[in-house]
Amino acid sequence: MQYLLLIYRNEAEQAKMDASELQKMTADYRAFTQSIIQSGNFKAGDALQMTATATTVRVRDGKMLTTDGPFAETREQLGGYYLVEARDLDEALGIAARIPTARVGSIEVRPIMVYD
Repeated sequence: MQYLLLIYRNEAEQAKMDASELQKMTADYRAFTQSIIQSGNFKAGDALQMTATATTVRVRDGKMLTTDGPFAETREQLGGYYLVEARDLDEALGIAARIPTARVGSIEVRPIMVYD
């Protein structure tokens, strides 16, 4: 079964990190990503640019409305994702717990909808 692991973190806190902290986090992510590639769990994944680059789209009465920025103001922002293959939810949760940002943010684990 496939699961989407949504990575949330506080952008303001990340902006305060010094160069050595950022390098360590990047190295931790590289090691984590390599481990799930080697185990066969990895399907896809990417980091996202900061929420200041986001544009939210809504359609109301047939008209497209756009707003600069993310959908909602929150303490943590979506920073990236992994799409993984796992036997079950327990395995997906175990993978999510190893994502470096789980130590300072949160990881939302969502099963992918299967259409028959």
